[in-house]
Amino acid sequence: MRSLLLLSRRLSKLSSPRNPHFVLSGVRFLSETPLCHIVGAEPCGSTSRDGEIGRLVITACRESFWQTRTVNKKVPMSLMAETATIGASHGWVATLKDGVVCLQDDLIPSASDSDPKRISLPPLQTLRHCQTQLVTNVALSSASPDEDEDCILAVKFVGPQLSLCRLALGDKAEWFDVRVKDPGFFYSRVMYSKRDSMFSMPCFGGKHTGSWDLEQYTLRDSYFSTYPEFLQSQWDRLCNSCRSEHLVESPTGQIYFVKWYTQRCLSSGRSLTDRFLVFRMYENQMKRHITDIGDLCIFLSAKGEPFCLQASLYGLSRNCIYFVGSHDFGKANIADNVMVKEMRTSPAPYIIPPQS
Repeated sequence: MRSLLLLSRRLSKLSSPRNPHFVLSGVRFLSETPLCHIVGAEPCGSTSRDGEIGRLVITACRESFWQTRTVNKKVPMSLMAETATIGASHGWVATLKDGVVCLQDDLIPSASDSDPKRISLPPLQTLRHCQTQLVTNVALSSASPDEDEDCILAVKFVGPQLSLCRLALGDKAEWFDVRVKDPGFFYSRVMYSKRDSMFSMPCFGGKHTGSWDLEQYTLRDSYFSTYPEFLQSQWDRLCNSCRSEHLVESPTGQIYFVKWYTQRCLSSGRSLTDRFLVFRMYENQMKRHITDIGDLCIFLSAKGEPFCLQASLYGLSRNCIYFVGSHDFGKANIADNVMVKEMRTSPAPYIIPPQS
């Protein structure tokens, strides 16, 4: 346990804004792979290691256009089952089987399929009156969990339990389990803030924001200074929608609070994206509704950790949200909520960020 406590101090130093590697705003590396989201996999055989395998199908963004194609990367078809993965962060997907979480780079198109990186963690410990089968999402403190000795994985379970684990400890790794008492966090999604060097979650409704590391817990009250001006019929529609709430951090450390509204289609039973609301969070925890985030675009997926990129560096549409839901994907303009979307069910609804 002492090693876990010492880790948070080291992590804070490595991730602080004083560190020159904290952020390279306005820089795109030539070696980066394109941004993409996972469509599925086409069966192509089997191996003794993975059983049935398939070639990965992705929709990739290369500068100004999106293209769906099958790549040579082979992946286990077991990852294409609807309940096969519990979340993804920085392209790494997490699986949960028999109480053991495993991180895998199989769905990163540029990663090796002959020698995939797979990190198995120690068996989960379930706190009293908690459960460790249903997961909201996962988050990593680093994009290189296989190389960064200070990388921590956070797993948020439905209910009170949040579990953290330092990956580099190997056989000596252990879970640091947190009981989140406020019921408003029971269905929250966790993200990692480089700016704060902590894992954070929004309370349902956005009235509080909680932050955790291996040593401390911070709860901040927040309030909404402005809301959009809608007709009563529009508010009624939002009240009758399903909603998920997300915190996302820009490359420069600005935090945004995003509400993602979906409507259930009566004829098909599918959950389809209806609207997004974006709020900027200020140092005093004020949330202000905005319709312009500048030269940025936000990426949300049904089970993945959200992220944000500078639009002009990747030939993307500024001031937009790119999303992959359970039954649709597309792009929404934050200014007027105009969407371009398609209905498509993805067994692994993840957006894979550019990989260096």
